[in-house]
Amino acid sequence: MSAKTIDYYFTPMSPWAYLGHERFVAIAKKHGAHIEVKPVDYGRIFPVSGGLPLAQRPKQRQAYRMFELKRWRDHLNVPLNPTPKHSPVPVELAARLIIAADIKELNAMGLALAIHRAAWVEDRDISDPDTLKAICAEQGRKPEFLWEAEQSEETKRLYDAYTQEAIDRQVFGAPTYFYKDEPFWGQDRLDFLDRALARG
Repeated sequence: MSAKTIDYYFTPMSPWAYLGHERFVAIAKKHGAHIEVKPVDYGRIFPVSGGLPLAQRPKQRQAYRMFELKRWRDHLNVPLNPTPKHSPVPVELAARLIIAADIKELNAMGLALAIHRAAWVEDRDISDPDTLKAICAEQGRKPEFLWEAEQSEETKRLYDAYTQEAIDRQVFGAPTYFYKDEPFWGQDRLDFLDRALARG
């Protein structure tokens, strides 16, 4: 394993994690860094960090978020529908599916990207088991993989553990990248992560 390790806290339903995903992977690869993939439950994180679910945020902030999503979409030239039909939706099953892929060393980051695209480009419901089964099939995984992830006590335990770890490390938003115990919140901080990795 690489001497450089990045802890990656995110949720499959975050458009910002999606917008930063491919740049993040490229930065990690450039520096030979290993990514510890850690989907977490922001439903538990927000109450202890002062955050609010999108629907509960002030209208001004919701409106500005739309401008920012469109700006970053256009700036990065990344396809994104800022108002998908299926948002927000429960993400525990999708998160545990990504964890299961990571346990089995089956390209968890690739699966995460496919789930992000399903939500933010393809307008699919990532809380729906049939949708997730289809995504698994598209990624070359057998349908049974979803069932295994859903039934696995290990994926549930890790989802809870990653969430508590994020709370203990004062994570409050998605995505958050940690390198050498230094947090970088948001895909717009990836340049700073890049520089930190370059320093060694």
